[in-house]
Amino acid sequence: MSAVPQSQGPLPASPVTAPVHDFIGKLRQPGLLPRVLDYVTWQRTRRAALAAGTAEPALPGWAPLSINLDLTTACNYACDHCIDFDTLNSGVNHRDQELRASLTEMAARGLTSVILIGGGEPTIYPGFAGIVRHLKALGSQVAVVSNGSRNDRLLEVADAFTEGDWVRLSLDAGTDATFQAMHKPKRPLRLEAICAGIRPIREANPALRVGFSFIIVWHGAARAPQVPLVENIHEMEGAAHLAREAGFHYISFKPYLSRADEGAEVMDPAQASEAHAGLMARIDAGLAAARQVERPGFRVLESTNLRLLRAGTWRDWTRQPSTCHMQALRQVLSPLGLYNCPAHRGVEKARIAGRDAYATPAAAEAAASSTQAILARFDAAHECREVTCLYNAANWWLERAIEDPRLLGSEHALPKEDHFL
Repeated sequence: MSAVPQSQGPLPASPVTAPVHDFIGKLRQPGLLPRVLDYVTWQRTRRAALAAGTAEPALPGWAPLSINLDLTTACNYACDHCIDFDTLNSGVNHRDQELRASLTEMAARGLTSVILIGGGEPTIYPGFAGIVRHLKALGSQVAVVSNGSRNDRLLEVADAFTEGDWVRLSLDAGTDATFQAMHKPKRPLRLEAICAGIRPIREANPALRVGFSFIIVWHGAARAPQVPLVENIHEMEGAAHLAREAGFHYISFKPYLSRADEGAEVMDPAQASEAHAGLMARIDAGLAAARQVERPGFRVLESTNLRLLRAGTWRDWTRQPSTCHMQALRQVLSPLGLYNCPAHRGVEKARIAGRDAYATPAAAEAAASSTQAILARFDAAHECREVTCLYNAANWWLERAIEDPRLLGSEHALPKEDHFL
């Protein structure tokens, strides 16, 4: 096998990578590295067999190290900028006992972290608190991304979280007027009331980190041509003030993503009603003003996608290797099925198996076989050619490590174990 040229992918140690998206550092952690080594060894053996014309080895019956878990497709908001808008409220649900069995089986096969996110609002799933406590009993790190409508349920389960766990509320506004226009809650709920629920959660568990998420939306952005979105750039500074005063640990800014025709999540700043330079100047000014709000205990963060957008290098991260290695290490389990990536949630060609993929030992073995199949058939260089992929550097690092395992050393691992992928 020949080495993969360094020019084919961005440098793994890209300075624009936000710490939360330093997946190379995460994969080098002692808690994850042994599985990564096993996967790389399997890929080397597989490629050698293919080159020799012999049967390739079966992928062992591993579970992914980390999953996004969509508890439900139901949502009590109608956000025009929601990336999952077309799959919401489909009426498809998990069966609670089956889901618990799946999570138990996955934990026995290597699952270490779970993010309850996407597809719907996790806190309105009837068994939300029970699933969180079940995951913590299994020893998993747990995070929740919520719309803030049921902070009472977050408070109910706050005591279960441990150091390193986090909750992030998707609020996207600095005023209630903009919040109402963007999120359209189906029952009366004010932004100020959501923010008032943060300090009780923090007081119930000081170890739990709580963040305020702000998706930056600009004039001209649209979920579909007939659905123009509400701009909020002018509220970046105000949202930072609101987040700090409410007791959030941080506010995180990220750019709006849309879905390409084939279903992938993409960043398209050309979809704007002004010149790119003017749009970037306004976003830069909003971020600079928000940074002035930082104080000890409160930080202003920008996502990797936003850093890439501001640096003008976001297209570099759309150049993917043919094999997406991360789909063996991180998957999405939803009521609609098991998928290979959050960027392809709900897209049929990215579907690995059904929602019961890990519900029994036999199902887990079948899921491993299906994962092996998608590793071979899903050409990320083509399917993800428009995706500014947060896993891009990690995929190129793993690709090179298959050729040279010396790249897998743990000397640059993160100082704290953070298994969220």
